[in-house]
Amino acid sequence: MHLYQMSSKLFGDTVGRMNDNLTSIVLAASVITLTLGYISKMLLKQSSVSVRNKYPPYIPSSIPFLGHAIAFGKSPIEFLEQAYDKYGPVFSFTMVGKTFTYLLGSEAATLLFNSKNEDLNAEDVYSRLTTPVFGKGVAYDVPNPIFLEQKKMLKTGLNIAHFKEHVKIIEAETIEYFQRWGDSGERNLFEALSELIILTASSCLHGKEIRSMLNERVAQLYADLDGGFSHAAWLLPGWLPLPSFRKRDKAHREIKNIFFKVIQKRRRSGEKVDDILQTLIDATYKDGRPLNDNEIAGMLIGLLLAGQHTSSTTSAWMGFFLARDKALQERCYAEQRAVCGDDLPPLNFDQLKDLSLLERCLKETLRLRPPIMTMMRMARSPQTAAGYTIPVGHQVCVSPTVNHRLHDTWAERMEFNPERYLNDNLAAGEKFAYVPFGAGRHRCIGENFAYVQIKTIWSTLLRMYDFDLVDGYFPTINYTTMIHTPHNPVIRYKKRKQ
Repeated sequence: MHLYQMSSKLFGDTVGRMNDNLTSIVLAASVITLTLGYISKMLLKQSSVSVRNKYPPYIPSSIPFLGHAIAFGKSPIEFLEQAYDKYGPVFSFTMVGKTFTYLLGSEAATLLFNSKNEDLNAEDVYSRLTTPVFGKGVAYDVPNPIFLEQKKMLKTGLNIAHFKEHVKIIEAETIEYFQRWGDSGERNLFEALSELIILTASSCLHGKEIRSMLNERVAQLYADLDGGFSHAAWLLPGWLPLPSFRKRDKAHREIKNIFFKVIQKRRRSGEKVDDILQTLIDATYKDGRPLNDNEIAGMLIGLLLAGQHTSSTTSAWMGFFLARDKALQERCYAEQRAVCGDDLPPLNFDQLKDLSLLERCLKETLRLRPPIMTMMRMARSPQTAAGYTIPVGHQVCVSPTVNHRLHDTWAERMEFNPERYLNDNLAAGEKFAYVPFGAGRHRCIGENFAYVQIKTIWSTLLRMYDFDLVDGYFPTINYTTMIHTPHNPVIRYKKRKQ
């Protein structure tokens, strides 16, 4: 209407100046009419597109560029839950110049978990984090079909035959590590379990040569490399001369050199050892090309560090849930004696599978404290969820933490209740209500190993110690890290009387 009024005024003024020049009047009228027709057509077309493309509700912010970064960073779960209550299962907001669209609830999350990589792309989101840590040529630094082949190679080494050996290795590593704790005291549980997870994962996944090199210096290199998984690394360019970036890059080079020597030594020896290092040395791509040393070293780093955060965090939270509920802790210990025998001989894989209460405790820990708060993809093509069209360029996200505690999905959602898994009917059967390891096309290949590792560690610890909270303190969540670790995770322990 505004354009029409302007055009009408322009037409009137033109006519007034033309002084009865009929030809000029006709030409002017024709030009203006055609212009109005074209503009009207374009406006109608845009209007029909906007009706057809109903975009997700957008949460406004008065802070340019930063958007909701401060509020989200301070308390992300509360921010997302409030947005879910106000806007529904799909909504968008801006942080640090990027637009994020969250899909909350089982139905909305279906889009991400069933998506193809060419539509919702992983490399566009994760490569800036993983490439400096793992190295070039692996994981999100290669086209998705190559990455899928690499994952398949690793998966062949994560099998039940290996798991049976892993149980013995993890139990021995746990006993040796915790003997330094003595009979009683108060210690940082998360710090201890972070170190133990590195040791056990290296023993099981890297092979004896690399595990034998794990001294304090190498442990510090892992810590420096691990520092690459940070908010700064996710948001800022990798070439910035930040101290943490420099430490990360130096540690990457040194660890790679250590791995190169081990790989070359194994190749020269001709020795065939049944471990993942050998699996990767023997593996070939579909076209027949074997992995080069750089790819093997990068995959070994990725195999260790991709699961280190998640397993150490989950193990620590599980310890505090058991320390808070003494009756449950005693039931778990009684289960050990019932399954393994009163004399508690060394654990084996079949017995580990039968520790059902311990497994339910692990499942409930993963529900209330899933290690990955947000799973992300970049929209490379328009996507539809819950009736909304998500534009290209949006970072599409699912939050397991929020999905695991939605008030309209879970009964007694904030209660730690392992018995909810007795009937295998999670959240009334909703497919993507429980997704600690992803789901659908995007399920973590390390899930089964993580269950073996964490259950074995806690089976061993429950035999060794009785755990208590220190003065009733249950850790709060540390939101400053990308994986939500326990804040001030000090636990009280006392040697258990057999």
